[in-house]
Amino acid sequence: TQTSTPCTRLCFALFRFYSFCYLVNFTNTFVRNVTRTSGASGLAFNRSAAVLSTLVSKMAYSNVLGHSQVNMNAFNCPDLSDVVPDFLKAEHSTGTSTIAVEFDGGVVLGADSRTTTGAYVANRVSDKLTRVTDRIYCCRAGSSADTQAITDIVAYHLGFYEMELGEPPQVETAASVFRELCYNYRDQLLAGIICAGWDRKKGGQVYVIPLGGMMLRQPVAMGGSGSTYVYGYVDAHFKKGMTKEECLEFVTNTLGLAMYRDGSSGGVIRLAVITKDGVERKVLTGDEIPKF
Repeated sequence: TQTSTPCTRLCFALFRFYSFCYLVNFTNTFVRNVTRTSGASGLAFNRSAAVLSTLVSKMAYSNVLGHSQVNMNAFNCPDLSDVVPDFLKAEHSTGTSTIAVEFDGGVVLGADSRTTTGAYVANRVSDKLTRVTDRIYCCRAGSSADTQAITDIVAYHLGFYEMELGEPPQVETAASVFRELCYNYRDQLLAGIICAGWDRKKGGQVYVIPLGGMMLRQPVAMGGSGSTYVYGYVDAHFKKGMTKEECLEFVTNTLGLAMYRDGSSGGVIRLAVITKDGVERKVLTGDEIPKF
């Protein structure tokens, strides 16, 4: 290997300098052209192009100086955390496809089992059908922490209610407590609840408490990100007066379709049938989940 002379080092330095000038000029021209032509619809792309321009300029300048590594902080490079979010540090979310249906004598509840943290699947077999009392359950959608905390608080209050009155609380009472909490803390919570169960006064009932704290009784209620893909199926196939077996088949098919299309829904299908005789739980795995 021949030792480089001062003349050779000068030539390499000039080459790096002209390369730096060319790259900076090219990227700046590209950004200006994009900004002129993209208009309001290209704001996000303009920002990405500006970030690219800055990175290329800094790396080219580092190359002129002969540095093998680039210290972005030394060049006051913009923070890229908003451009490339950290999915692993996102809040745990149930993502979710949930549904509950009334039938003569009780209710059928169903949900998928996938819990996500951004794009990362944190839990494949979580249970989103949560017990509130012996004959009242809820389907949870939204933030896992928020919905678990709300369900624990409601169960706590209904326990005192049952001890004071000497009888099990009604489904409407449980839904009203959910509504009160979700409405009062609507700015801090991300929680969509379906409260369903059976009581001896009104039989099987389904109440939906979406984001914001409204409460509404419906013969069939859906929640979660997967529900948007199956509203058409539900409208076409739901009919009042279905039997327990028909409701089970309807709920299973609805969840299978939602899990097939929604990236935040998946895992197994958990079912619960609530009647005057108690709660019957069932889990569908693998080939038991319907395919379409």
